Parts: sequence; structure tokens; C-alpha cells
Amino acid sequence: MTTPAEPSTGMPGHTLFEQQVIALAGVTQAARLVDQISKTGSYPLEFLEPSIHSLFEFEPGQASAIYGGISGVKLGLHNLATLLAEDRSGENQDVIRYVFGLLYLERKFSGNAEMMSVVRSRLEHTSFRAEHFASNVNTLCHSVSGIYQDTLSNLKFRIKVTGSPQHLQNPQNADLIRAVLLSGIRAAFLWRQLGGRRWKLLLQRKRLLTTAQNLSRGLDVV
Repeated sequence: MTTPAEPSTGMPGHTLFEQQVIALAGVTQAARLVDQISKTGSYPLEFLEPSIHSLFEFEPGQASAIYGGISGVKLGLHNLATLLAEDRSGENQDVIRYVFGLLYLERKFSGNAEMMSVVRSRLEHTSFRAEHFASNVNTLCHSVSGIYQDTLSNLKFRIKVTGSPQHLQNPQNADLIRAVLLSGIRAAFLWRQLGGRRWKLLLQRKRLLTTAQNLSRGLDVV
């Protein structure tokens, strides 16, 4: 996992702070997808696909590039804005928990250089399948799920996913959830590498909210 280059002054692209928000939106998008899969067994492919593909973008020039453009993370931007606006209703509680769980787990993961190397190597080995993702979603997510099980699942801290037993016990859903969680770790890694810190979620909440709203404006998020 590597850091996208900071845009030079005068060059087209998002500012460093905007890139931080995009990366944080990637974490939030993963959290929302996990919540939806675990509770309904369904998922929006237009957002699942960019999140999974982000795992195979090893040298992005901008944060949005790992999602194939900012539209690929619009679900995350929309949900991030909702959470920052202090909508902590019951339906968002698990999403909030997943977001903070991913941020915490990423710190543990980043402290294990050997594990990071293994994950990077295995993602590179799996990357060729990403080219055929649209017709092989379950196959690709099964491979990524195996990477997650063999590495991050062995850390002391684990993210507890709650939902319907019917959907959680479905092997394909379990693969999807693990793959999406790894995409959330990737986004959390990017967020921290770009200068994101947990204290900013409190002290810069209004700026984060405004930026998320501005970035998602015009993306037709429902």
C-alpha cells in the first residue's frame, strides 16, 4: 500500500485536505457496504466494485484515482456527510462502529511490517483477476477474503460484524464482507498517510463536513 502523490500547486486535482476527505469517505463507504451486506444480503455493485478495485491501485496519483474517479466513492461521501452532520440514529450506529474499528485496525496492521508485506504481495498476485471483476465478483472477493483471513484476522483486535444470521452465514456474503473490510483498511491507510488523524474528526468536523458535501455535490447521490 502506497501513498498518492500530493498535488503540486497550480496542478489540476484535489487539494491535500480534499484527498483526506476522499480517503475517509472510502472508509465510510466500506463501513456502509458491510452494514448493508450483513443485514440485507444485498449490495450496490456500482460502489462495491470501486471499493474492491481500490485494493489493486498500488501507485495512485490522487486519492480519487483508487476508486476510478470521485464518483466511485460517492456513497462514502454521502454517508460521511450524514455522520458528520451528527446523524447518529440507530440505523447509523453500526456504520459508525465500523468506521472507528477500521481506523483502529489499520493502525495495528501498519505496525506489522511483515503482515503488510504479505498482504501487498498477495494482492499483487491476485490483481490480474480485477480485470475481470464484473463477471467474477464472487471469485475475486473469495481470493481477497482469503488474504484477510490469513492476515488481519490473526490480529488481537477484530471488527465484530452484526446483522442477520441468514446473511452472515452465507459463505459468499462472508467473502464479500471480508473483502470490503480490507478495502476499508486500505482507505484508512491512505487517509492516515495523507495526514488524517482521529482528532481531526472532532476538531475539524465542520470543515470535513463542508468538504464532503462540496465533493459529493452534483454526484446524484440518493
